[in-house]
Amino acid sequence: MSAPHLFKMTLSLNVLEHLGINLYSNIPSVLSEAVANAWDADAEHVSIALEKNVERIIIVDDGIGMTTQEVNERYLTVGYRRRDGQPGTTKKGRNPMGRKGIGKLSLFSIADIVEVHTIKNGQKSALLMRLEDIRSKIKSGESTYFPEALDTKLVDFTKGTRIVLSSLRKKQTIQTVDALRKRLARRFSIIGPQKSFEVVVGNKPITPTDRDYYSKIQYLWLYGSQKQIVKLCTKCARKPEDRSKAVSKANINLSGWLGTVTESRDLKDEVGDNLNRIAIYVRGKLAQEDILGDFSERGVYASYLIGELHVDDFDQDTKDDSATTSRQHLLEDDPRYSQLRELVAKELKHIQNRWSEWRAEEGAKKALEIPAIGKWMHGLPAPYKRKAKAWLGKINRIRTDTPDERKQLLKHSILAFEFFRANENLEHLDSIDDENLQTVLGLFREVDGLETSLYGQIVRSRVSVIRALQEKVDKNARERVIQEYIYDHLWLLDPAWERAEATQFMEKRVNALFRKVNAALSRQEKLARLDIGYRETAGKHVIVELKRPNATIDLYTLAKQIQKYRNGLIKILKAQGRENEPVEFVCILGKQPSQFREGDGPKLVDDTLKPLSARIVLYENLLARAFKAYGDYLVKGQTVDRLRDVIHAIEEYSSEDES
Repeated sequence: MSAPHLFKMTLSLNVLEHLGINLYSNIPSVLSEAVANAWDADAEHVSIALEKNVERIIIVDDGIGMTTQEVNERYLTVGYRRRDGQPGTTKKGRNPMGRKGIGKLSLFSIADIVEVHTIKNGQKSALLMRLEDIRSKIKSGESTYFPEALDTKLVDFTKGTRIVLSSLRKKQTIQTVDALRKRLARRFSIIGPQKSFEVVVGNKPITPTDRDYYSKIQYLWLYGSQKQIVKLCTKCARKPEDRSKAVSKANINLSGWLGTVTESRDLKDEVGDNLNRIAIYVRGKLAQEDILGDFSERGVYASYLIGELHVDDFDQDTKDDSATTSRQHLLEDDPRYSQLRELVAKELKHIQNRWSEWRAEEGAKKALEIPAIGKWMHGLPAPYKRKAKAWLGKINRIRTDTPDERKQLLKHSILAFEFFRANENLEHLDSIDDENLQTVLGLFREVDGLETSLYGQIVRSRVSVIRALQEKVDKNARERVIQEYIYDHLWLLDPAWERAEATQFMEKRVNALFRKVNAALSRQEKLARLDIGYRETAGKHVIVELKRPNATIDLYTLAKQIQKYRNGLIKILKAQGRENEPVEFVCILGKQPSQFREGDGPKLVDDTLKPLSARIVLYENLLARAFKAYGDYLVKGQTVDRLRDVIHAIEEYSSEDES
């Protein structure tokens, strides 16, 4: 007769699949359940070790542990309701987090083997559970599974519980220690010396700073006493606003904080968490990752928003549980949730108004840190100075992701304000009589100067592009970069070609022409080609062909190809009644055709291509010619560009925040 089993678990396959394997989707969620169990066991120290070499996770706590009877009656009893069997607070006065008795099954969502080693009052217990064996038992029609009893010598500690997770699923890769510490820190508010509850990951205790967002808060709104949070938010631009009275009026037991960051990019997280959220905590544990998503009508400010709200009313022993089965969301049809959502909606409206006001003030202040902007504003007529300051403040409420984007916005805003001012002045032309016509000439000169400034900005941007290509692209890669860029930036070939256009109708037909002509090319001719494209610009139809830089080109073969493309394009245009519109062919080569070096070669090349409205541009000359065309403008235009200095100052400016 076989010995009686020491341990016993009863459950169905449906419970295992839905409340175990599929309960959680990631390691931090699962380990959060283990940490919560340690809290409920009155542990003061929890350690989590990631053993990547053997793919194991070990969780150890110094809580009260379990006797063999308690392992069976509590831990192995799926659905054991702690609040019924162990009502009230723990011996240390803690409000327990566990309620439904299913969290332990979540371990099987990341591991196929779970070991439990525990000791209480000197009584040791050790057991092992295999997911495969549990499934096999259930599929055979049995609802009882007997975990394997292990040698109690494994329990080499005097207090608490150790859980060993092994045979981890391939999809559940062990995270970096730092990433796990960060994600666990964000799931609990009770970790730390204040609650005598230390959680160590990789030999380093978790601290509130591991959440990695307090230092990014610019403005802060508080609910209840939040001295620690205020101390952690070291970069607040203003004194935090206490909103406790708003909560008391709503008759809801809520504490915590809401805040906005300086830049929306500050909420982009390297470990993959969504930080643009308002998280809800219940009894110190994350109950819902975000309630902000419930509000569809949100302004720009919402993309800067983050917060932590604690609402213990959602978990009261005397009321129904407000959490979903997975413990990751709150029940939306619960009256308590509706009450919370109503309060949050009012607070968001208040925050939106404050944020808009404060950001405008900060934006104007920050803009005026640039001396050239102060000088520009000082030179404005009196009625416009206040408007300009408000204008600069408003752009600080526009979402940007990088300092460079903010600089671009600032530059364009100054240009826009000048056009606004000029337009407002021009509207008064009707009231000007013959005696003050000089005023009209002054307005015209102002508009003319603005156009010069705007074009100067375009030119500076283009020169920057050319310099970047010259400095950063090695010779072997240059033609590839130009190939990607040139068809949409024909100004590299001709400053008069400001905008490239290509209607779908023309593209389709010209591409068909390319395929037809290409099919007739010899293998050598195909190898010599890098790319070919069509664009329409400045009322002209342009075909640009890139040859490989090292290809040897025969002038007459090239002219023959151009003729085919030209004839085909004219035929397409004639079918549309546009045959009189100009056509140009630009061939970009690494070197001149072979005939160029013979006798009167340059003239021969010119005489051959000119009748075809074709010309050659060499790679080595392309950027140099474009740079010279725009560089000359910069030299000549700087004397008449009155906004040049302020635009340049913005480009060169860097503050401590942007570095």
